[in-house]
Amino acid sequence: MSWVFLIGAVLAEVSGTLSLRMASHDRKWFAAVLAGYLAAFALLTLALDSGLPLGVAYGVWAASGVALIAVASRALFGEPLTKVMSAGIGLIVIGVLCIELGAAH
Repeated sequence: MSWVFLIGAVLAEVSGTLSLRMASHDRKWFAAVLAGYLAAFALLTLALDSGLPLGVAYGVWAASGVALIAVASRALFGEPLTKVMSAGIGLIVIGVLCIELGAAH
């Protein structure tokens, strides 16, 4: 169940951050920003309470959020996603795998 909470935390944080982009044009989006971040921290807390180590939970949460926001920003807002940025996303995936594999030992 801890991974379900963590996935929810990542998705909520990504939603809040993407809403922040919208809030720069329309202040009504700040409610979605607030809801996204509150849900993200609540779900991250539940993931920690369910037994995920802090280093693993925070590492996966932060890294996954960065990668997903970069891809979503490209799709939703037409922001650049260069080869170097794509390579960085690949390194994030490798880093998250290393964190998970290292925590298993």
